[in-house]
Amino acid sequence: MTGDRPQRLPLTLLESLPGPLAQAHRQLCERLDGFPRVVVAYSGGVDSALVAALAFERLGQRALAVTGVSPALAPHLLEEARAQARWLGLAHREVATAELADPAYASNPGDRCYACKRELHGLLAPIAAAQPGAVVLDGVNRDDLGDHRPGIRAAAELGVISPLAEAGIDKEGVRTLSRALGLPWWDKPAQPCLASRFPYGEPITAGRLQRVAAAEDWLRQQGFRALRVRSQGETARIELAPAELQRALQQLALADFRETLVDAFRALAFHAVALDLEGLVSGKLNRALGKEDHPKPHA
Repeated sequence: MTGDRPQRLPLTLLESLPGPLAQAHRQLCERLDGFPRVVVAYSGGVDSALVAALAFERLGQRALAVTGVSPALAPHLLEEARAQARWLGLAHREVATAELADPAYASNPGDRCYACKRELHGLLAPIAAAQPGAVVLDGVNRDDLGDHRPGIRAAAELGVISPLAEAGIDKEGVRTLSRALGLPWWDKPAQPCLASRFPYGEPITAGRLQRVAAAEDWLRQQGFRALRVRSQGETARIELAPAELQRALQQLALADFRETLVDAFRALAFHAVALDLEGLVSGKLNRALGKEDHPKPHA
């Protein structure tokens, strides 16, 4: 994240927005204005950060962002969430979540995300209840409604409101709005929780999550930005954004880089390393559920 924080976020200077998105923005702001207080489920991703930024602009200190912290949240994402909250001047709390203690999560069934969000929102609900009139908001956008997202059902059961989805704002709209608002992380790659790196049915442990996080950190240190390290048994399968895949192929043709990469992953106890030639496709592991998404560039 670069740049100094402006004295006041330019959240009303949006003349360049296309008409439908400008209308959606107005609808979103009106919705936020109607809440006495809000607690935002804030991962630090571009979606929840937009909700948090707008909530703070509209409600000031009546908006609180809360981040659920567990081994499934990559350490660098927690640091980014903290830095973004400081940049915004947003009240920010962290709460430890214990989804790994739930077999409905740790056994990694197809609806694993339901158990995860049930745990998170079960902790956010009493935080909101302690503040008169507070409601819990999340960063679900319109695109998420058409994906395999069992966590949305858990959130709905606990009364969580999704203002972006209500306003019809999709992922592209989130990025366009964030850029127009001057949020320096508007183009931040999406980073779902580390549990999404494991094929359904493969058990999830804190150690395996930490191993994936370390492998992805190593790749970021090599200059790659949008990526996943899928953990399939003891094999690491690297997915890179199409724009970065060609550079990776060129580097892997060099013996020194290839050996360095393999050594780094072997040091993390992976037995083998592979590069996925299809590249990074969001939700790729959902294909095992018969819910294959059309391949699309990762946003």
